[in-house]
Amino acid sequence: MEARHSLLESSRWRLWEPLVWLLAFAAPFALSRHALIVNEIAIVALFALSLDLILGFTGIVSLGHAAFLGFGAYAAALFAKLVMPDPLVGLVVGMSAATALGAVCSLTIMRGTDLTRLMVTLGMALILMELANKLDWLTGGADGLQGVVMGPLLGRFEFDLAGRTAAWYSLTVLLLLFVLARRFIHSPFGATLKAVRDNRLRAMAIGVPVTSRLAVVYTVAAGVAGAAGALLAQTTGFASLDVFSLERSADVMLMLVIGGVGWLYGGLAGAVVFKLLHDVISNITPQYWTFWIGLFLVVLVLVGRERLMRPWTWFGGRP
Repeated sequence: MEARHSLLESSRWRLWEPLVWLLAFAAPFALSRHALIVNEIAIVALFALSLDLILGFTGIVSLGHAAFLGFGAYAAALFAKLVMPDPLVGLVVGMSAATALGAVCSLTIMRGTDLTRLMVTLGMALILMELANKLDWLTGGADGLQGVVMGPLLGRFEFDLAGRTAAWYSLTVLLLLFVLARRFIHSPFGATLKAVRDNRLRAMAIGVPVTSRLAVVYTVAAGVAGAAGALLAQTTGFASLDVFSLERSADVMLMLVIGGVGWLYGGLAGAVVFKLLHDVISNITPQYWTFWIGLFLVVLVLVGRERLMRPWTWFGGRP
């Protein structure tokens, strides 16, 4: 009963959470000139959420998570170009394709150490990038898949150049998948994932089917990443080899470092901070923005996330 009560208590929405989402949905209207940035933040936040499911709640380290982002992006873009341009159907197609790929790749992460998983996940992303490059008759190769034109959302809302429709579309998908991920994590199934993360041998000793749990959460995370990729292709009208790159996987890892792992809002907060820093610093020093981001990360690690918000505690003893 205590465990059930704890799960119910942790799954309850806090008073500040609806306010955060209201502000997010008001941003494309209040900041209409920056709606495209809001859309980009929503997409990378969804991507960070997918990685947090496997890293923060299961302890699976991945350097090739961009494989699912890219696979979802190309699947949605090809579907829109060759079959039909409906955004919602294309989103389902992108998610389904990435989920199927995740189910296949989950077989590779059940065994081995963290270093082995790093290499295997990175290798999968590199293989998909090379395939997309070689199959230029289908994917456009190094030039990318161009000419992706999306139809109106729900048959009524056109994707405008200002990006407001795209921003609200991406925010809506982010909210829906966030709610589902929250229910997933705060369920008894999610409690077993945390047990696997904390001590795999102990979880196996009490009867938790570790391998099946890893396969399920890896597949689910792949589907969420595929949704982010589909949104990226649909709202930009373009899919390129860049979606498979190591930089994509590294950037989303940095977002979780900034926002914190094992907390669903960590990926969202990290995405907001990272993208705003990227946009502001690259406008000031386009050539050296990575230096300032790196410096920020060093300070974050040395000082700590909690103390960074309170500069007056930096030079005192740790509490």
